[in-house]
Amino acid sequence: MPVESAQKFLAKYKADEAFAKSINEAKSVEEKKKVILGAGFDFTQAELNECRGGELSDADLDAVAGGGSYMCVADTCGKN
Repeated sequence: MPVESAQKFLAKYKADEAFAKSINEAKSVEEKKKVILGAGFDFTQAELNECRGGELSDADLDAVAGGGSYMCVADTCGKN
């Protein structure tokens, strides 16, 4: 279930420093997408927002990469 995938993603991002670093250092939205999908996570932005309470923090918004359909921020990534 995609919401469960988003929840597991958030948990891994918070617990696994190397995983978080690989996402944060990706140069483009597409690179971030590859890291996330390559790790076995698949969820929409809406599903990710649901797991996070639907709102982005200022820090999240500051970390958004270029306005693409994938959004990778301090502890989130998802696709539309």
